[in-house]
Amino acid sequence: MRSSVIRGVQFPQQPALQLIYDTAPIGLAFLSPDCRYLQINQRLTEICGISVEGHLGRTVRDCVPALASSVEAIVRSIMETGDPVTDIEVTGQRADQVEERFWITHWHPQRGPSGDIIGINVAAEEITERKRSEREIRRARDAAEAALHHLQEVQASLVEAEKLAALGRLVAGVAHEINSPVGTSLTVASELERKSALFAAEVTRGGLKRSSLSDFITLVQSASSQLAGNLTRAAELVESFKQVAVDESYLDRRIFDPGDLTEQVLTGLRPGLRKNNLVLDVDCQSGIAMNSYPGPYGQVLTNLFLNAVAHAFPDRKGGRIDIAVRGSGLDDVEIVVADNGCGMSLDIRRQAFNPFFTTRRHQGSIGLGLHIVHNIVTNRLGGLIHLDSEDGAGTTIRVLLPRTAPVEPIAIKI
Repeated sequence: MRSSVIRGVQFPQQPALQLIYDTAPIGLAFLSPDCRYLQINQRLTEICGISVEGHLGRTVRDCVPALASSVEAIVRSIMETGDPVTDIEVTGQRADQVEERFWITHWHPQRGPSGDIIGINVAAEEITERKRSEREIRRARDAAEAALHHLQEVQASLVEAEKLAALGRLVAGVAHEINSPVGTSLTVASELERKSALFAAEVTRGGLKRSSLSDFITLVQSASSQLAGNLTRAAELVESFKQVAVDESYLDRRIFDPGDLTEQVLTGLRPGLRKNNLVLDVDCQSGIAMNSYPGPYGQVLTNLFLNAVAHAFPDRKGGRIDIAVRGSGLDDVEIVVADNGCGMSLDIRRQAFNPFFTTRRHQGSIGLGLHIVHNIVTNRLGGLIHLDSEDGAGTTIRVLLPRTAPVEPIAIKI
């Protein structure tokens, strides 16, 4: 057995133990209370690049001056408290190396036969690769976050662009639909104004004939009728446009049975079935209570029914519409409106809920029915709507509504 003596402290060095010490995969050292290296293995010398012999008997301040203050503070703490200090991260950069290296260190007191602390055992595990990996992960995460932020900005721009596009379609639809009745009314009013001026001039001259008076009265009656009809049509269009935003006057809320209300609404719609050669089948579960808005609920049902009548059977050869109302779990109600009509192509299905989209504009449709339904369901009633359809295979629209509607309308995006 060989031994070493440093400042009066003797450390026996058994060959087997010394071999383990020297070949350990982590750095090991033994420091005196005044921070001198009494023992160190080759692994730990890599921190500063000084040999084992170059460490022994020398202070930490002599070998690694950059770490001296921290090491001295740790040793002082252990000497005063007797408690170990663990998981201390150490960063160092040797003069002959460019890259920083990192270690996790653990410091434990070594006690002599009398129980006094005679030194400090140090264990250091290099974590340079782990720190490098963490740094790369951070860089990748920062790059991903930057890309995500950029994507969110692009997405926000697309949403704003879509809002502007929808607003453009809305304005174009309003202008197109109102232009006809208002333009006709303006033409009629201008003609009536011209005829009135001619009639007044004839009266002023004193040569008014019975035939002229009769013609003027007929003209006034015809013009009045046309004006009333066209202005009524314009008023109806304006009312429809107001409903696109879900009219805020629709605020009456109460508890009702959706099955009973569905039957009541459909009672007024059934007369239109016969002339369209259609069959309506209604299946409503009884005993369901909803605390919601019956007005908007009825409008949703009416629009879905009329949309099926107007668009599902263009050839007027007849068909079937099925409407079902049933509970869905404890919190929701499901309304299903299905038809066996012509169905929708993929392109039509994608645009079905867009404002002013219609395949029957030449027949007077303005394309607001399903858009109004979508807004009422998702906004006022707080529900969801889903459309299933295939070209030539009919259409099914499922509406899922909460039994208790939200107090405030839910914000939605066009």
